[in-house]
Amino acid sequence: MSENSEIEEIVDEGTEHKTWKGKLWGVVKVILIIAVTGGLLYYVFSKVPFVKIKDRLVHADRGWLAAAILAYCGSMLFSSWRLLSFFKSIGLRLDWRFNLRLYFLGLCYNVLLPGGIGGDGYKIYLLHKRYNLPTKKVFWAILFDRLSGFWAIGAIVVGLIILIPSFPYHLAIPLTIVSIGSVIYYAVARKFFKDYTHNFFQAHGKAIGVQSMQLLTIVCLLMAQGFNGKFAPYLLSFLFSSLAAVIPFSLGGGGIRDALFLTLARQFNLTEDMAVYLSFGFYLISIIVALLGVYYVLVPKRLEEGLKSADKPKLENHPIEE
Repeated sequence: MSENSEIEEIVDEGTEHKTWKGKLWGVVKVILIIAVTGGLLYYVFSKVPFVKIKDRLVHADRGWLAAAILAYCGSMLFSSWRLLSFFKSIGLRLDWRFNLRLYFLGLCYNVLLPGGIGGDGYKIYLLHKRYNLPTKKVFWAILFDRLSGFWAIGAIVVGLIILIPSFPYHLAIPLTIVSIGSVIYYAVARKFFKDYTHNFFQAHGKAIGVQSMQLLTIVCLLMAQGFNGKFAPYLLSFLFSSLAAVIPFSLGGGGIRDALFLTLARQFNLTEDMAVYLSFGFYLISIIVALLGVYYVLVPKRLEEGLKSADKPKLENHPIEE
């Protein structure tokens, strides 16, 4: 097998044994993703004319737009680093360069294969195939990686609420919810998923870094419009919309994030076209950055190029069950 077709064969092997029902569901899922994303974007732009968003994007300060892209790239670096912590917890020590390349390749697959194997599925299959690691182990590592992101959003939301005097609920309510939730979350993880808590606090600190860099992306997008108002309501709305963006039947959160951001803008009396510009601008940036992974689709041999034999991923002697 040639190196140039290695990635394509891995994806094919991961899907070739699907039944006709599985293949049919794959087609239906793609149609649903396109329909949901397109339908929600149509709804959003029926409320806020697209020409207004286009005008904001066209006339945005180029320097601040570049800074927004860099900030988002920084969030992806933090995210890759965070995932590396969870892999390390299960005894899988990947070279950081390989992990970063694999992460961007996964982002790319999330865009190119919305109804297929997807980025997470690709990583699970690849690590299982090459390093004989049980798929369940990799799956739970990736799931805890996602859960850490949810926790970070909740923690930062509480901090932002302090900056919004008009918030309808007392600060003690969200603070109590996050505090108790954090204790229960760690206790359950420690009791039933101990292997994944070896780097628990470091990984969740990195999760704060991920969300902070994404908030910085929104700040840069606001600054690109010469904004000089209150940032907190926009940032809080963005975080809430980020929770909805994980719904599977959308392309990278497109449409869902915009619709929720628009709804929250009305609740917080924010400028609606500014809110949609932020959500749509963030969505475009995420697509642009994800497509950087196309390089490893076109030149798959570069995925592990430059790694010494001693740098190849290793499995520590942690007890692993199928």
